[in-house]
Amino acid sequence: MTKPAPAQASPTARNALVIIAVVTAGLALFLLRPILTPLALALFLMVIIDGLSRVLRRRISLLSERAALLVAIGVTVAGFGVTGLLIAGNAPGFIGQLVADTPRLNAIIADMSHRLHMHSPPTIQRMARTLDPAKYAGGVAQTLQGLLSSLLFILIYLGFLFASRSGFTRKVERLFPNEAGRDDAVAAFQHIRNGVERYLWVQTVAGLMIAVASTAILLATGMQNALLWGFLILVTSYVPILGGMIGQFLPPLFALVEFNDYLQPGLILAGLTVVNMVVGSIIFPRMQGRSLNLDPVVILLSLSFWGLVWGVPGMFLSTPLTVTVMVVADQFPGARWVAILLSRDGEPFGADRPTEDPSTAQPQAAPAQVKTLT
Repeated sequence: MTKPAPAQASPTARNALVIIAVVTAGLALFLLRPILTPLALALFLMVIIDGLSRVLRRRISLLSERAALLVAIGVTVAGFGVTGLLIAGNAPGFIGQLVADTPRLNAIIADMSHRLHMHSPPTIQRMARTLDPAKYAGGVAQTLQGLLSSLLFILIYLGFLFASRSGFTRKVERLFPNEAGRDDAVAAFQHIRNGVERYLWVQTVAGLMIAVASTAILLATGMQNALLWGFLILVTSYVPILGGMIGQFLPPLFALVEFNDYLQPGLILAGLTVVNMVVGSIIFPRMQGRSLNLDPVVILLSLSFWGLVWGVPGMFLSTPLTVTVMVVADQFPGARWVAILLSRDGEPFGADRPTEDPSTAQPQAAPAQVKTLT
Protein backbone atom coordinates (compact mmCIF):
# COMPACT_ATOMS: atom_id res chain seq x y z
CA MET A 1 0.00 0.00 0.00
CA THR A 2 1.55 3.26 -1.08
CA LYS A 3 1.83 6.12 1.36
CA PRO A 4 0.04 9.35 0.46
CA ALA A 5 2.29 12.15 -0.69
CA PRO A 6 2.91 14.78 1.98
CA ALA A 7 0.83 17.90 1.60
CA GLN A 8 2.74 20.88 0.26
CA ALA A 9 2.20 24.41 1.46
CA SER A 10 0.48 26.75 -0.96
CA PRO A 11 2.43 29.67 -2.46
CA THR A 12 0.29 32.08 -0.43
CA ALA A 13 1.23 30.34 2.81
CA ARG A 14 4.92 30.29 1.88
CA ASN A 15 4.87 33.99 1.01
CA ALA A 16 3.09 34.80 4.26
CA LEU A 17 5.77 32.88 6.18
CA VAL A 18 8.49 34.81 4.36
CA ILE A 19 6.87 38.14 5.26
CA ILE A 20 6.50 37.08 8.91
CA ALA A 21 10.14 35.96 8.94
CA VAL A 22 11.29 39.29 7.48
CA VAL A 23 9.36 41.30 10.08
CA THR A 24 10.65 39.08 12.89
CA ALA A 25 14.23 39.32 11.61
CA GLY A 26 13.97 43.12 11.36
CA LEU A 27 12.74 43.33 14.96
CA ALA A 28 15.56 41.03 16.12
CA LEU A 29 18.15 43.11 14.23
CA PHE A 30 16.83 46.26 15.92
CA LEU A 31 16.81 44.80 19.42
CA LEU A 32 20.25 43.18 19.04
CA ARG A 33 21.93 46.16 17.35
CA PRO A 34 24.44 46.75 20.21
CA ILE A 35 25.82 43.25 19.55
CA LEU A 36 25.30 42.85 15.82
CA THR A 37 26.51 46.28 14.67
CA PRO A 38 30.13 45.79 15.82
CA LEU A 39 30.07 42.27 14.38
CA ALA A 40 28.84 43.52 10.99
CA LEU A 41 31.50 46.24 10.92
CA ALA A 42 34.16 43.69 11.85
CA LEU A 43 33.02 41.41 9.01
CA PHE A 44 33.14 44.41 6.67
CA LEU A 45 36.72 45.18 7.75
CA MET A 46 37.61 41.52 7.36
CA VAL A 47 36.39 41.56 3.75
CA ILE A 48 38.47 44.69 3.10
CA ILE A 49 41.62 43.18 4.60
CA ASP A 50 41.11 39.81 2.93
CA GLY A 51 40.56 41.41 -0.47
CA LEU A 52 43.64 43.61 -0.06
CA SER A 53 45.75 40.62 0.94
CA ARG A 54 44.68 38.66 -2.15
CA VAL A 55 45.51 41.66 -4.36
CA LEU A 56 48.95 41.85 -2.77
CA ARG A 57 49.53 38.13 -3.35
CA ARG A 58 48.61 38.50 -7.02
CA ARG A 59 50.80 41.56 -7.54
CA ILE A 60 53.77 40.46 -5.38
CA SER A 61 54.44 36.77 -5.90
CA LEU A 62 57.15 36.69 -3.23
CA LEU A 63 54.65 37.38 -0.45
CA SER A 64 53.25 34.37 1.34
CA GLU A 65 49.62 34.23 2.41
CA ARG A 66 50.47 35.11 6.01
CA ALA A 67 52.83 37.93 5.01
CA ALA A 68 50.25 39.42 2.63
CA LEU A 69 47.63 39.28 5.38
CA LEU A 70 49.94 41.05 7.84
CA VAL A 71 50.76 43.74 5.27
CA ALA A 72 47.04 44.23 4.55
CA ILE A 73 46.31 44.58 8.28
CA GLY A 74 49.17 47.06 8.61
CA VAL A 75 47.93 49.13 5.67
CA THR A 76 44.38 49.17 7.09
CA VAL A 77 45.56 50.17 10.57
CA ALA A 78 47.80 52.87 9.06
CA GLY A 79 44.85 54.18 7.06
CA PHE A 80 42.72 54.51 10.18
CA GLY A 81 45.66 56.12 11.99
CA VAL A 82 46.11 58.73 9.28
CA THR A 83 42.37 59.37 9.37
CA GLY A 84 42.46 59.94 13.13
CA LEU A 85 45.46 62.27 12.85
CA LEU A 86 43.77 64.24 10.08
CA ILE A 87 40.61 64.72 12.11
CA ALA A 88 42.50 65.51 15.33
CA GLY A 89 44.74 68.01 13.54
CA ASN A 90 42.00 69.90 11.72
CA ALA A 91 38.95 69.64 13.97
CA PRO A 92 40.10 72.20 16.61
CA GLY A 93 40.86 74.80 13.96
CA PHE A 94 37.55 74.07 12.24
CA ILE A 95 35.59 74.57 15.47
CA GLY A 96 37.61 77.68 16.33
CA GLN A 97 36.85 79.13 12.92
CA LEU A 98 33.12 78.61 13.48
CA VAL A 99 33.33 80.42 16.83
CA ALA A 100 35.28 83.30 15.29
CA ASP A 101 32.77 83.58 12.43
CA THR A 102 29.77 83.99 14.73
CA PRO A 103 29.31 87.71 13.86
CA ARG A 104 29.38 86.87 10.15
CA LEU A 105 26.80 84.09 10.72
CA ASN A 106 24.56 86.55 12.59
CA ALA A 107 24.82 88.95 9.65
CA ILE A 108 23.84 86.21 7.19
CA ILE A 109 20.86 85.24 9.34
CA ALA A 110 19.81 88.87 9.56
CA ASP A 111 20.14 89.31 5.78
CA MET A 112 18.11 86.18 5.05
CA SER A 113 15.48 87.22 7.61
CA HIS A 114 15.21 90.62 5.95
CA ARG A 115 14.71 88.96 2.55
CA LEU A 116 11.97 86.78 4.09
CA HIS A 117 10.40 89.86 5.76
CA MET A 118 11.01 88.63 9.30
CA HIS A 119 10.83 91.49 11.83
CA SER A 120 12.90 89.90 14.61
CA PRO A 121 15.81 87.89 13.15
CA PRO A 122 17.32 85.32 15.53
CA THR A 123 20.99 85.31 16.50
CA ILE A 124 23.40 82.49 17.26
CA GLN A 125 23.54 83.51 20.92
CA ARG A 126 19.73 83.50 21.22
CA MET A 127 19.45 80.11 19.52
CA ALA A 128 22.19 78.73 21.80
CA ARG A 129 20.28 79.91 24.88
CA THR A 130 17.09 78.38 23.53
CA LEU A 131 18.70 75.04 22.72
CA ASP A 132 20.66 74.99 26.01
CA PRO A 133 23.75 73.02 24.87
CA ALA A 134 24.60 72.07 28.46
CA LYS A 135 21.46 69.95 28.51
CA TYR A 136 22.88 67.79 25.71
CA ALA A 137 26.43 67.56 27.07
CA GLY A 138 25.66 64.31 28.90
CA GLY A 139 24.19 62.79 25.76
CA VAL A 140 27.22 63.79 23.71
CA ALA A 141 29.59 62.31 26.28
CA GLN A 142 27.54 59.10 26.35
CA THR A 143 27.63 58.92 22.54
CA LEU A 144 31.42 59.33 22.50
CA GLN A 145 31.76 56.63 25.14
CA GLY A 146 29.56 54.35 23.05
CA LEU A 147 31.73 54.95 19.98
CA LEU A 148 34.88 54.04 21.90
CA SER A 149 33.33 50.88 23.32
CA SER A 150 32.02 49.94 19.85
CA LEU A 151 35.50 50.39 18.40
CA LEU A 152 36.87 48.06 21.07
CA PHE A 153 34.21 45.44 20.29
CA ILE A 154 34.93 45.75 16.56
CA LEU A 155 38.63 45.06 17.12
CA ILE A 156 37.84 42.10 19.39
CA TYR A 157 35.40 40.64 16.87
CA LEU A 158 37.91 41.18 14.07
CA GLY A 159 40.65 39.33 15.95
CA PHE A 160 38.39 36.35 16.68
CA LEU A 161 37.12 36.28 13.09
CA PHE A 162 40.66 36.00 11.76
CA ALA A 163 41.46 33.37 14.39
CA SER A 164 38.47 31.25 13.29
CA ARG A 165 39.24 31.38 9.55
CA SER A 166 41.16 28.11 9.65
CA GLY A 167 37.99 26.16 10.47
CA PHE A 168 35.82 27.56 7.68
CA THR A 169 36.63 24.80 5.21
CA ARG A 170 35.83 21.98 7.64
CA LYS A 171 32.60 23.66 8.70
CA VAL A 172 31.43 23.96 5.09
CA GLU A 173 32.24 20.29 4.44
CA ARG A 174 30.27 19.24 7.54
CA LEU A 175 27.33 21.53 6.79
CA PHE A 176 27.07 20.40 3.16
CA PRO A 177 28.12 16.74 2.80
CA ASN A 178 26.52 16.71 -0.65
CA GLU A 179 28.86 18.08 -3.30
CA ALA A 180 26.11 19.90 -5.20
CA GLY A 181 24.89 21.67 -2.07
CA ARG A 182 28.44 22.57 -1.14
CA ASP A 183 29.08 24.04 -4.58
CA ASP A 184 25.90 26.14 -4.33
CA ALA A 185 26.88 27.42 -0.87
CA VAL A 186 30.41 28.30 -2.02
CA ALA A 187 29.02 30.02 -5.13
CA ALA A 188 26.67 32.09 -2.96
CA PHE A 189 29.50 33.01 -0.58
CA GLN A 190 31.77 33.99 -3.44
CA HIS A 191 29.02 36.06 -5.05
CA ILE A 192 28.48 37.96 -1.79
CA ARG A 193 32.20 38.49 -1.30
CA ASN A 194 32.80 39.55 -4.90
CA GLY A 195 29.81 41.89 -4.81
CA VAL A 196 31.00 43.58 -1.61
CA GLU A 197 34.56 43.87 -2.92
CA ARG A 198 33.41 45.32 -6.25
CA TYR A 199 31.15 47.74 -4.40
CA LEU A 200 34.04 48.87 -2.21
CA TRP A 201 36.40 49.23 -5.16
CA VAL A 202 33.96 51.18 -7.34
CA GLN A 203 32.75 53.32 -4.44
CA THR A 204 36.31 54.09 -3.34
CA VAL A 205 37.50 55.07 -6.82
CA ALA A 206 34.40 57.20 -7.47
CA GLY A 207 34.66 58.75 -4.00
CA LEU A 208 38.33 59.60 -4.56
CA MET A 209 37.47 61.26 -7.88
CA ILE A 210 34.79 63.39 -6.23
CA ALA A 211 36.95 64.16 -3.18
CA VAL A 212 40.05 65.16 -5.19
CA ALA A 213 38.06 67.33 -7.63
CA SER A 214 36.08 68.91 -4.76
CA THR A 215 39.26 69.62 -2.78
CA ALA A 216 40.79 71.29 -5.87
CA ILE A 217 37.70 73.50 -6.21
CA LEU A 218 37.79 74.44 -2.51
CA LEU A 219 41.51 75.25 -2.70
CA ALA A 220 41.02 77.32 -5.86
CA THR A 221 38.32 79.40 -4.18
CA GLY A 222 40.45 79.89 -1.07
CA MET A 223 38.22 78.04 1.38
CA GLN A 224 39.88 77.05 4.63
CA ASN A 225 40.14 73.42 5.79
CA ALA A 226 39.85 72.23 2.19
CA LEU A 227 41.71 68.99 2.97
CA LEU A 228 39.36 68.20 5.86
CA TRP A 229 36.36 68.85 3.64
CA GLY A 230 37.83 66.58 0.96
CA PHE A 231 38.24 63.79 3.51
CA LEU A 232 34.68 64.24 4.78
CA ILE A 233 33.39 64.12 1.20
CA LEU A 234 35.29 60.85 0.64
CA VAL A 235 33.88 59.29 3.83
CA THR A 236 30.29 60.35 3.14
CA SER A 237 30.51 59.01 -0.43
CA TYR A 238 30.11 55.49 1.00
CA VAL A 239 26.56 56.40 2.10
CA PRO A 240 24.33 55.99 -0.98
CA ILE A 241 22.46 59.08 -2.17
CA LEU A 242 22.58 60.89 1.19
CA GLY A 243 26.39 61.08 1.19
CA GLY A 244 26.49 62.78 -2.20
CA MET A 245 23.97 65.39 -1.07
CA ILE A 246 26.00 66.13 2.07
CA GLY A 247 29.24 66.49 0.11
CA GLN A 248 27.58 68.72 -2.46
CA PHE A 249 25.62 71.18 -0.32
CA LEU A 250 27.38 71.32 3.08
CA PRO A 251 30.65 73.05 1.97
CA PRO A 252 28.77 75.89 0.19
CA LEU A 253 26.73 76.50 3.36
CA PHE A 254 29.91 76.85 5.41
CA ALA A 255 31.38 79.01 2.64
CA LEU A 256 28.56 81.48 3.24
CA VAL A 257 29.94 82.01 6.73
CA GLU A 258 33.57 82.20 5.64
CA PHE A 259 33.32 84.63 2.72
CA ASN A 260 31.89 88.14 2.67
CA ASP A 261 29.88 87.73 -0.53
CA TYR A 262 27.78 85.15 -2.32
CA LEU A 263 30.04 84.77 -5.36
CA GLN A 264 32.51 82.25 -3.98
CA PRO A 265 29.86 80.08 -2.26
CA GLY A 266 27.95 80.10 -5.55
CA LEU A 267 31.06 79.05 -7.46
CA ILE A 268 31.70 76.25 -4.95
CA LEU A 269 28.11 75.03 -5.25
CA ALA A 270 28.28 75.10 -9.05
CA GLY A 271 31.64 73.32 -9.14
CA LEU A 272 30.62 70.59 -6.67
CA THR A 273 27.34 70.09 -8.55
CA VAL A 274 29.19 69.59 -11.85
CA VAL A 275 31.64 67.15 -10.24
CA ASN A 276 28.85 65.09 -8.65
CA MET A 277 26.85 65.04 -11.89
CA VAL A 278 29.83 63.95 -14.04
CA VAL A 279 31.06 61.28 -11.64
CA GLY A 280 27.69 60.17 -10.30
CA SER A 281 25.75 60.15 -13.58
CA ILE A 282 28.40 59.24 -16.16
CA ILE A 283 31.56 57.67 -14.68
CA PHE A 284 30.10 55.79 -11.71
CA PRO A 285 27.37 53.91 -13.65
CA ARG A 286 29.95 52.81 -16.24
CA MET A 287 32.29 51.55 -13.52
CA GLN A 288 29.52 49.87 -11.57
CA GLY A 289 27.91 48.16 -14.56
CA ARG A 290 26.04 45.04 -13.42
CA SER A 291 28.31 44.33 -10.45
CA LEU A 292 25.69 44.84 -7.73
CA ASN A 293 22.53 44.24 -9.77
CA LEU A 294 20.39 46.06 -7.20
CA ASP A 295 17.34 48.07 -8.18
CA PRO A 296 17.94 51.83 -7.60
CA VAL A 297 14.72 52.10 -5.59
CA VAL A 298 15.91 49.20 -3.43
CA ILE A 299 19.17 51.06 -2.73
CA LEU A 300 17.18 54.05 -1.47
CA LEU A 301 14.84 51.89 0.62
CA SER A 302 17.73 49.87 2.03
CA LEU A 303 19.43 53.09 3.13
CA SER A 304 16.29 54.07 5.05
CA PHE A 305 15.73 50.58 6.50
CA TRP A 306 19.27 49.89 7.71
CA GLY A 307 19.60 53.47 8.94
CA LEU A 308 16.45 52.97 11.01
CA VAL A 309 17.62 49.60 12.35
CA TRP A 310 21.35 50.28 12.96
CA GLY A 311 21.76 54.04 12.67
CA VAL A 312 24.83 55.52 10.96
CA PRO A 313 26.70 52.16 10.71
CA GLY A 314 23.63 50.75 8.99
CA MET A 315 23.74 53.55 6.41
CA PHE A 316 27.36 52.75 5.57
CA LEU A 317 26.62 49.01 5.34
CA SER A 318 23.19 49.28 3.69
CA THR A 319 24.26 48.26 0.18
CA PRO A 320 26.51 45.28 1.16
CA LEU A 321 23.87 44.03 3.58
CA THR A 322 21.15 44.23 0.93
CA VAL A 323 23.35 42.34 -1.54
CA THR A 324 23.78 39.63 1.11
CA VAL A 325 20.03 39.42 1.72
CA MET A 326 19.36 39.16 -2.02
CA VAL A 327 21.86 36.34 -2.58
CA VAL A 328 20.73 34.38 0.50
CA ALA A 329 17.05 34.71 -0.44
CA ASP A 330 17.88 33.42 -3.92
CA GLN A 331 19.05 30.12 -2.39
CA PHE A 332 15.55 29.19 -1.15
CA PRO A 333 12.74 28.55 -3.66
CA GLY A 334 10.10 29.94 -1.32
CA ALA A 335 11.98 33.23 -0.85
CA ARG A 336 13.39 33.67 -4.34
CA TRP A 337 10.66 36.18 -5.19
CA VAL A 338 12.25 38.49 -2.59
CA ALA A 339 15.62 38.23 -4.37
CA ILE A 340 13.96 38.88 -7.74
CA LEU A 341 12.27 42.04 -6.42
CA LEU A 342 15.55 43.30 -4.93
CA SER A 343 17.50 42.73 -8.15
CA ARG A 344 17.61 45.19 -11.01
CA ASP A 345 17.00 42.79 -13.91
CA GLY A 346 15.13 39.96 -12.16
CA GLU A 347 18.25 37.77 -12.02
CA PRO A 348 19.83 38.07 -8.54
CA PHE A 349 23.07 36.33 -9.48
CA GLY A 350 23.34 38.17 -12.79
CA ALA A 351 26.28 36.98 -14.88
CA ASP A 352 27.71 35.11 -11.88
CA ARG A 353 24.92 32.51 -11.69
CA PRO A 354 26.47 29.03 -11.76
CA THR A 355 25.47 26.78 -14.60
CA GLU A 356 22.96 24.05 -13.92
CA ASP A 357 24.01 21.90 -16.85
CA PRO A 358 25.61 18.70 -15.45
CA SER A 359 27.69 18.27 -18.60
CA THR A 360 29.54 21.51 -17.88
CA ALA A 361 30.21 20.78 -14.21
CA GLN A 362 33.77 20.16 -13.05
CA PRO A 363 33.82 17.62 -10.21
CA GLN A 364 37.40 18.45 -9.24
CA ALA A 365 36.69 22.14 -8.73
CA ALA A 366 34.86 21.75 -5.42
CA PRO A 367 37.92 21.42 -3.12
CA ALA A 368 39.56 24.48 -4.68
CA GLN A 369 36.36 26.48 -4.31
CA VAL A 370 35.96 25.51 -0.69
CA LYS A 371 39.55 26.46 -0.05
CA THR A 372 38.81 30.04 -1.10
CA LEU A 373 36.66 30.43 1.97
CA THR A 374 39.80 30.59 4.04
